[in-house]
Amino acid sequence: MEEHNTSTVATSTCIVRHVRPAIRSVEADVCVVGSGAAGLSAALESARMGRRTILVDSLPVLGGQAVNSIIGTFCGLFSNGSHGYQFTHGIADQILADLGKEPDALHYQRGPMTTVVYYDEVALSHWVDRTIRASGTTVLLNAVIDRVLVEGRRIRSVEFATRWGRVRVDATGWIDATGDAALVWQAGWACREPANGPVFGTQMVVLENIDEAHQPTREKLSARLAALAGDYGLVRREGLAFVIPGRCIAAMNMTHVETPLDPLAASAATLEGRDQANRAVRFLREQFPRCFGAARVRAYGFPGIRQTRWIVGRQQLTLADVRAGTRFPDAVARTAWPVELHDHGSGHVWQTFAEDHVHYVPLGSLLPEEADNVAAAGRCIDADAAALSSVRVMGPCMATGAAAAHALDLAGTGSVHQIDINELARRVRDNVERTD
Repeated sequence: MEEHNTSTVATSTCIVRHVRPAIRSVEADVCVVGSGAAGLSAALESARMGRRTILVDSLPVLGGQAVNSIIGTFCGLFSNGSHGYQFTHGIADQILADLGKEPDALHYQRGPMTTVVYYDEVALSHWVDRTIRASGTTVLLNAVIDRVLVEGRRIRSVEFATRWGRVRVDATGWIDATGDAALVWQAGWACREPANGPVFGTQMVVLENIDEAHQPTREKLSARLAALAGDYGLVRREGLAFVIPGRCIAAMNMTHVETPLDPLAASAATLEGRDQANRAVRFLREQFPRCFGAARVRAYGFPGIRQTRWIVGRQQLTLADVRAGTRFPDAVARTAWPVELHDHGSGHVWQTFAEDHVHYVPLGSLLPEEADNVAAAGRCIDADAAALSSVRVMGPCMATGAAAAHALDLAGTGSVHQIDINELARRVRDNVERTD
């Protein structure tokens, strides 16, 4: 055993005592709250335009649900059909190009309905970290909104609480990419919640050591689950397995868990979600042993949340708009993703569209009606519950993030409700019109 001379080892300590320190202050042109797909897109777009940008997240790492809930699929990026064209560009182009160079980081599944892209969440996490660092964006992690200072129709500053102290951000413009409209809510402005009960979330798990050669078909898995879910104490009676070819890994989407906004209820729901995930894994091992008999959980995602609270915007996207494919004069995003409303525990509504269908998101759905220097992005934009279920997936989330950044850039110190719509349309054209 190697011996050490204790005289060369630092052993001294000092005594410290907490004294409430002065709040650390940061100034920015744009503050983006939430670092999921929408927030990342917004922050990178703002930084690219030369705006001093700060990206804030309540988690200790970047990436939001896209990384930390192990969603594992980019949905809504492509038009319908087996060989659809790409709807969303911007950071989507960068992600697909960069991860496409890494072994097994991306897998395209071109089905009869549409194209989804499976991704490795660790590879995406690395991409997020290095891209944000290269952009010059200031990052504030482990930070939750504590106090929002509002003057008239404008947010002037927000105080964030972290485990290391408080930080006040002063910014000209703000982007609410929190998913739950936390910024708009804390500012005291109007928000919406589902009126007819909760929209369920999902506890994802990644299983390793599966036998890909014997994976059951989606139809067989769903039929067996529908028949036996009650025996295993499972709430959801349907499920999906996203198998990553050649890696003996599957991302399992087989649970329904309530996602309440009350802090104690949300904490209890987190434990319930993991219990449901464990029950689903036992079901797979016992019912499909040739594929899953030796499987084990490699990772649990953070609770996956679909729809909880969202803004009251200048315009509400409706189910009728989605079904009709209404092309708005101020359209900033598009998709053809189905209506995917998880409004009952045992299953969900799934309404698909024709191969040539496209539906659009108007800028008005991103702009809180009562605010002049705030834009929302991602799953907290304004829509009715069914319409939101078709535009809260990652493709349109990235597009609304970029649009929010451009709206604030055009507004400057003025109002997002009084910007040059023609110039905005020029800037977001690739996410609204491009078909190559």
